[in-house]
Amino acid sequence: MKSLFGNKKAIAVLVIPGLAVMLFAIAIPLVISFALSFVKWSGFGKMTFIGLENYARLMKDATFWRSLYDVLLLILVTIFIQNVAAFFVASILTKLHERTSRILRTIYFIPATLSLVVVTKLWVNIFHPTYGMLNKILTVFGLESWTRAWLGDPKAAIWAVIWIMIWQGFGWALLFFYGGLMTVPSELEEAARVDGANRLQLVTNVVLPYMMPVLQSIIVIDVVSSLKQMEMVYLSTEGGPGNSTQFIALYLYQRAFKYSEYGYGNAISVLFVIIAVALTFGIQRIFKKSVEQI
Repeated sequence: MKSLFGNKKAIAVLVIPGLAVMLFAIAIPLVISFALSFVKWSGFGKMTFIGLENYARLMKDATFWRSLYDVLLLILVTIFIQNVAAFFVASILTKLHERTSRILRTIYFIPATLSLVVVTKLWVNIFHPTYGMLNKILTVFGLESWTRAWLGDPKAAIWAVIWIMIWQGFGWALLFFYGGLMTVPSELEEAARVDGANRLQLVTNVVLPYMMPVLQSIIVIDVVSSLKQMEMVYLSTEGGPGNSTQFIALYLYQRAFKYSEYGYGNAISVLFVIIAVALTFGIQRIFKKSVEQI
């Protein structure tokens, strides 16, 4: 093994294929996208250099800012509602008998194994204002005033779309938290109980600090997943009604491919990458400071 890592040719053979993939799949497309963000182009025909006009337009684009708001809303809901619920359920599963826990984990994880198309179609039918199951259940319980066109109401549509995403992604969060909880040494918990720690203190002062690497990974995944949400939104509402369910990835696709504004679409993609990188590094710095303070 030492001779292998001491051989520069062997190292090059092992490293170059990976670097080549990153170069052609990530670096070069980013450079091309950045260059195209300075032009006006429909995807064919004449390409006109317009400088920073696409970015100036982007700063005044209300739909773009709405898409960014919806992404941030999804991030907050995922972190503070989905993850809290997943952590609570995972902590219960760790206390159950192994067979029971395994069955329940499987049930919770089933939505994560389904196709996005199947999941979206299922919930679009459930939310349907005429024959949807949700409105029928509300009517049976005498709550007709609560019934509505869930995906057609600007105020309700965003929450309906977020619910679909949370329902499909809950199994992954549960799996991460369950795996993290199973790695917490029982000796730490027993020592904390001996010192008089209650359940809340045990979680906040022992379990969560020990699981910081897991929490960081989960939150980074949540942020990246929220930023790239497109398929479910496209299949359920296409960003409507009135752009109330618009997300950055979907808006980028629409401007570039639906309206043939490739220059403007690439300007959105550049800002998309900057936001993703900034949020990721911000989260890493926050967790680094938290770990140092423990």
